[in-house]
Amino acid sequence: MPLKAARAALALPFWLLQLASGAKSFRDNPLIGSPRLNRLGLHAARVKLAHGLAWSRRARLAEMVSDADRRQFDEQGFIVIENFLPDARFTTLRDKIMSQKFPAREMLQGDTITRRIAVDSHFMAAIPEVRDLIGSPRWRGLTRYVSSFDMEPLHYVQTILPHRAKARPDPQTVLHADTFHPTMKAWYFLEDVADDEGPLTYVPGSHRLTPARLAWERDMSLRAPDGLDRLSSRGSFRIENKDLASLGLGPARRFAVPANTLVVVDTNGFHARAQSQRASKRIEIWAYGRRRNPFIPWTGLDPLSLPGIAERRIPWLWALRDRWRNRIGQPWRAVGMKCAGED
Repeated sequence: MPLKAARAALALPFWLLQLASGAKSFRDNPLIGSPRLNRLGLHAARVKLAHGLAWSRRARLAEMVSDADRRQFDEQGFIVIENFLPDARFTTLRDKIMSQKFPAREMLQGDTITRRIAVDSHFMAAIPEVRDLIGSPRWRGLTRYVSSFDMEPLHYVQTILPHRAKARPDPQTVLHADTFHPTMKAWYFLEDVADDEGPLTYVPGSHRLTPARLAWERDMSLRAPDGLDRLSSRGSFRIENKDLASLGLGPARRFAVPANTLVVVDTNGFHARAQSQRASKRIEIWAYGRRRNPFIPWTGLDPLSLPGIAERRIPWLWALRDRWRNRIGQPWRAVGMKCAGED
């Protein structure tokens, strides 16, 4: 048996198992990327099943959110709440975050630097107000309902620094869906976000799996292995503004919002970071919830959300990627101790 065929035979069980997981790359898995299987409906079936299960889980988590918040999300795909904390509590939280240095990581995408500081056990010991924020019933309810899982998200203090390198534009400024299944990200803005400073944008209603969206997903899956850009071929489909109308969607909403605003979204909906008109800075507490298998029907039973484990996950993850950087890659470069607001 030729070496290439032998390797494929050994990898086949792994590729098959990935079909029942959140694996999304059309290039790395020849079954996910098979035009023949996707013409027969493989990708569309994975999308449809994942969406159905997510909405079923959300129905069981609905009591964690208010009726108004739930209606806004179900209709729009996002929840936006200004003045999330009382002014005095917000000021104390922001001032403590902005005045202290913590171990930071940075990644360069195009011309934009993204800096992240882990909200881990050391961070929360220094700034207990953050523990109070992310442990509050409303924060917990919103992030869990949108993610469709009763699990603890990963939390970071994130700083976005556009126009910091002479390079191609930031790929995150193109409208895209993160993956094929519903998932959650949240931004709690620590400073005002001006309209010309690269605000978050989101296409209202694009989280819903309409017949038009499902047909678009099928068409994209047929083109993904070779006929699309690198990020789309790895499962994060890009879409142009001119194509939104064909899916029955309007333009993206721009979240140029004041400090102390929380925005929680389903990033299976189309979203992007708007182009900043200058070298600006955006600082936020950022939550990420996309690590559970989208095909499991239950909402909880997540050992990684247990106290004592949840707050240590990010350092463990960074250490793992550092150790295996040659095999799995490590785009996040350690940059020492930094404040969130440093240039």
